[in-house]
Amino acid sequence: MTLRLATFNIENLMRRFDFSGYRNPSKQDRVLRLFDIGNEAVYERLEEARTITHADDTRQMSALAIADCDADILCLQEADDMAALEAFEYGYLYRMMGSGYRKKVLIEGNDGRGIDVAVMMREVTRDGESIVCTSAISHAALTYAELGLHDAEIARTNVPADRVFRRDCLQLELTIGGRPLTVFVVHFKSMGPSRDGLDGRSSTLPVRRAEALAVRGIIEKRFPGQTQTANFVICGDMNDYQERIDVTGDRRSGYGFVPAAETSSALDVFSAEGFAENVVRRRPVLDRWTLFHSRGPAERHLCQLDYIWLSPALAARNPDAVPDIIRAGQPYRTVFPPGQDVERYPRTGWDRPKASDHCPVVVALDV
Repeated sequence: MTLRLATFNIENLMRRFDFSGYRNPSKQDRVLRLFDIGNEAVYERLEEARTITHADDTRQMSALAIADCDADILCLQEADDMAALEAFEYGYLYRMMGSGYRKKVLIEGNDGRGIDVAVMMREVTRDGESIVCTSAISHAALTYAELGLHDAEIARTNVPADRVFRRDCLQLELTIGGRPLTVFVVHFKSMGPSRDGLDGRSSTLPVRRAEALAVRGIIEKRFPGQTQTANFVICGDMNDYQERIDVTGDRRSGYGFVPAAETSSALDVFSAEGFAENVVRRRPVLDRWTLFHSRGPAERHLCQLDYIWLSPALAARNPDAVPDIIRAGQPYRTVFPPGQDVERYPRTGWDRPKASDHCPVVVALDV
């Protein structure tokens, strides 16, 4: 029995307009800066038109990327609400895939922008096995104090009563053809700007490490003394990496790709003691990336931010399972290592439109 499981940061699947750019130029879209806009009412009409036009191309590409995953269970990050999921599934996915993700789970989390984690599921797998969700549990309300995670590093930015998860850890109890599977969906704190002399990744690392410790604690409580034999997966955008690929050179002279290991990562919490396996590491070292990060020639790298971590039991049961990374929705500015470039979806732009800044990851598992 095979289950196809995917994770995808769909990037701002929103139903709301953001007009804050009228008063805050840093939030204003670059195309609107080209024009002299007389008043706020005109700005709002232009922003509505820009957003709607851009969103249609983007969501067609997002749907194409999901269709290429052909997953039975799809874990999503950055979904606005259930209405947004319903509109996207019916207006875009259904047109490309036909009947599919009728089961949806989304519980409002902690994100200030209102972006949540969600899960979309088929009623049966491609093999005809039933997919049943027996419970969905949010852990968004957990605090540092409750979990004993308010250490000296966290105390610099958070008080004990603050919530650990920047979005949520959504726990789904499933049966696949009668067999149990527990799925945890997360979206860890993003790497913000530099702070206190540290780069954005380092300054936010303690928060992500606390989130990872919280997830591990939740799993150990769910499976006391049984984490080695239990069927669980941890999916999502974790906004951290244990390795990266530095991109050197330029278009004229050619690009170079240099693997580099990180000395510390929040994800060390999952890999320590063989608690779980990052199944993407079964791919070649230059072919594990799911996002291209660039702030100009001096700061460019490819890295994995999107993960499917398998429990030891699932990893042992699927020794030959190698995930696919769907990159056809990447914009043309993304620099691909040799031999990896793919045909992009129709109307893909240099920077936008695109399916997302992230690539979906999908793996076929025997559960």
